[in-house]
Amino acid sequence: MHAITLAVADVGRSAAFYRALLGIEGSGIIGTEYPATENAAGGTTAMFTLDDGLIVSVYGREDMRKDSGVDLATAPSTTIGHFEPSQEAAQAFLDRARAAGATMLAAPYTRPWGMWSGFFQDPDGHLWEVVANPGEGDPAEVRPDHDTAADAETTAREEGARGGH
Repeated sequence: MHAITLAVADVGRSAAFYRALLGIEGSGIIGTEYPATENAAGGTTAMFTLDDGLIVSVYGREDMRKDSGVDLATAPSTTIGHFEPSQEAAQAFLDRARAAGATMLAAPYTRPWGMWSGFFQDPDGHLWEVVANPGEGDPAEVRPDHDTAADAETTAREEGARGGH
């Protein structure tokens, strides 16, 4: 995947939000010389290239509808995931989102499998999940730092099956 384009109500407002959230300037607002017509999309957009090369762009909702030929969903149907190397870094990203104007959702928490995450929505309702991913490895490998009673019971059962004590 090389780019994600978000349909937004106001390209300028969203460009300012993502500039503050991501801490990068991006392209600024470009393509204003290509205004929309009744039947054709305009070209106004703003793009942000992340460190790994992924481009996040914001594009007018009505322009995207005209380009794609489909009516767009009005409620979030996907989540944009952002991984940070620690809970502190993830919390700092959530704080930056709040300062940029995001709507903060439920308080961050640790999932039963050990992954700490929190959610917010950008000014257009796009849903983000910010995840603490210590070690920056495969998220599927994340395990809780503490043993639960179920883990202890499973371990005892496995050891008993192997003839251990």
